[in-house]
Amino acid sequence: MKNLPDPLSSTAVAAAATARPWDARLARWLVTPLIDTRITPNHLTTLRLLIGVLCAIAFGVGGYRYANLGAALLVLSNFVDHTDGELARISGKTSRFGHFYDLACDALVTIALFVGIGVGVATMQGATHGAFALAGVTIAPQALGWLAGIAVALIFFLRMQIEEREGKAGTKQASVAGFETEDVLYLMPLVTLFDGTQGFLVAASIGAPLFALWVVWDYVRMLRRASSAQASGYEGAR
Repeated sequence: MKNLPDPLSSTAVAAAATARPWDARLARWLVTPLIDTRITPNHLTTLRLLIGVLCAIAFGVGGYRYANLGAALLVLSNFVDHTDGELARISGKTSRFGHFYDLACDALVTIALFVGIGVGVATMQGATHGAFALAGVTIAPQALGWLAGIAVALIFFLRMQIEEREGKAGTKQASVAGFETEDVLYLMPLVTLFDGTQGFLVAASIGAPLFALWVVWDYVRMLRRASSAQASGYEGAR
C-alpha cells in the first residue's frame, strides 16, 4: 500500500492552497476573521443572492449606465459566491441544507441574470425593433434570455445530480493557472463597457443550450457507469 501524505501536514496544506483558484484563496483570506463570529455560511449565501438579484434588476432596467452597474454587481456576486464555501470549510459550519441552499441560489442568480439581460436589451432596442433573427427565425431578446436561463437551470440540476452520485470530483471545472471556467464572468464589465451586451446575450442563448446538451450526455454516461457497476456487482454476487 502506498504511503499517503498526512492531510494535516504543512506540505499537504500548502499544496492544497496553491491548487485553489485565485478568487477562492482571496475569499478564504477575507472570511478567516469570521470563524468565531455569529456569521454563518448561509448568511454569506443570502448576501450573494441579494447582490445577484440587484444585478439582474440593473440589467433589466436597460441602458448603458445600468448595464455597467449590473456587470459590476455580477463580479461582486460571483466573488461573494466563494466566501460561503470557504467559511464553511475552515470553520466546520457545514450542513446539507447550506449546500443545497448555495446551489439553489447559484441557479436562481444565473437565471435571473440572463432574463434581466434579455429584458434590458429589449428595452434598449425598443419594442418595435427588439427582435433578433437567428437561423431565419425571429426571436425576442426576452426569449433569448429565458432560453439561456432555462439551459443554465438544467445544467445546475444535472450537475447537482452528478455531484450527489460521484462527489465534487464529478463536477470539477477545468482550471488553468488558478482560473476556472466560470471566472470568465469577471470579464463582464469589459463586455458592457464596450456596449457588447446584445452580443453577449446572443452568444449565451447559443452557448448555454449547447453546454447543457454536453452536461446531459455526461449525466447519461454517469447513469450507464452506475448501471454497469450494479450489473457487475450482481454477477459477482451470484
